[in-house]
Amino acid sequence: MAAADPAQVAGVISDCRAEQDIPHTLTCRVLGVSESWFYKWRHQPVTAREVRRRKPADAIRQIFDASGGTYGSPKVWITLVRQDWRVSVNPVARLMADLGLAGRKIRRRRGLTRPGKRTACPDLARRDFTTDAPDQVRARDLTEIVTGEGKLYLATVIDLFSRRLLGYAMGTRHDAELVVASLHMAAATRGGDARG
Repeated sequence: MAAADPAQVAGVISDCRAEQDIPHTLTCRVLGVSESWFYKWRHQPVTAREVRRRKPADAIRQIFDASGGTYGSPKVWITLVRQDWRVSVNPVARLMADLGLAGRKIRRRRGLTRPGKRTACPDLARRDFTTDAPDQVRARDLTEIVTGEGKLYLATVIDLFSRRLLGYAMGTRHDAELVVASLHMAAATRGGDARG
């Protein structure tokens, strides 16, 4: 309870009683404070310092939420300065830590292919992706999907005439087996061989 604002905690306990008819004793027990502590802080006046501190805290939370939770203290500070706040970066960092706000690093995606490592496959479609009938030209793609459990790779094969997905395969590694599995599914879908 040391990190929380006592007046704010007392306000939450009072609100629970007023809005949801939850007894003070139960709310105090859940929040881990004694009833005597609550009665001490219930009628404490809010200090000028707390009022000053809440104003940037509200602005910081709005900026952080507007960024989708990605801004750290330097970007939040810059945004505050642009909004004509007179505040330093260190107090912003402290307030964000007190509020439990931490910026998220956006990782730049890297391509799976590296130019020059292997010889390129021949371009049989000659970069012309138009076709007059189904099963003349197919395209393949390999996509990396970041999940909560790690990376997942999706290999797909589509018919360029109908844009229909003919085959797909998923796996934890982007290798030839994954591509071949998607080609086999495409061949089974069309009832033919795994041509490109």
